[in-house]
Amino acid sequence: MAFPAENGAPVVDGVSFDVRPGEIVALVGESGSGKSVTAFALLDLVPEPGRTTGGEILFEGRDVRRLPPADLRKVRGGGIGLIFQEPGSALDPVRTIGDELVGVLRRHRGLPRAEARRAAVDWLRRVSLPEPERRMDDYPHRMSGGMKQRATIALALAGGPRLLVADEPTTALDVTIQAQILGLLRRLRDELGLAVLLITHDLGVVAEIADRALVMYAGEIVEEAEAAELFAAPAHPYTRGLLASRPEARPSAASRLVAIQGTVPEPGRRGGGCLFAPRCPEAIPACLAARPELREAGPDHRAACIVTVVTVGTGGTGGGR
Repeated sequence: MAFPAENGAPVVDGVSFDVRPGEIVALVGESGSGKSVTAFALLDLVPEPGRTTGGEILFEGRDVRRLPPADLRKVRGGGIGLIFQEPGSALDPVRTIGDELVGVLRRHRGLPRAEARRAAVDWLRRVSLPEPERRMDDYPHRMSGGMKQRATIALALAGGPRLLVADEPTTALDVTIQAQILGLLRRLRDELGLAVLLITHDLGVVAEIADRALVMYAGEIVEEAEAAELFAAPAHPYTRGLLASRPEARPSAASRLVAIQGTVPEPGRRGGGCLFAPRCPEAIPACLAARPELREAGPDHRAACIVTVVTVGTGGTGGGR
């Protein structure tokens, strides 16, 4: 899949993955790596001037990009639910939470208004929103950030989706509320058998909730593995850099944070070799010659790194040179 920017350069290219029912897959990377664009593409919502130029987005055997408008509207909210990064901007400021929920339930579930209102209260209760009956008549400005995020989760799930896309669902929340929201997502995944695609830049969130992780850099997947394996034996230098930059990875509280030098290359300024090579402390001349493909770095573990491939091929562990 490719998503050209205004200058025609690909923003996301060659990304391919699946999310299975009951599984939480985390798509992780720095800001500007293409995570949110990938999420929006699943619902054919890539913002202009971007546009999808190729590939398939398969949901339950049908290509979302080729659905008739009426079927696409059913998929949006009915088949695939989306939790936006900023709950305040995702909610309509001139509609009550109850009105929004009732609208979703009537549109996607076909419920009469009275029954939809009862179901809406039940959804607010399921996402642990305090005093759900009273909150039905609240406008977003009367709710805290955590309450608004719970309301957006209810809106994303009320239509009965089988896939939930959560775009940085805890970024705007304090640490305590973050933990509550992650616990809520895990519980709802278990109760409903949802497939969940979690977009995040926070590796702590990945460790807390994800079953599988995809590491994204400059519009490409550079590593994929079971979450526990990714933390135990990261195979790509970029992944190792992300892990080393976490505050908890410091040897002591007084130690300086480790940073990955440089920045993610902009679309149109990406060379032909490994896109991470200019920032990589392990780069060798061959890294600049050709774009590496995802290759085996262990059981159910792949990485797009020529150094990792050489290491695995010579009997190493896949953790770099």
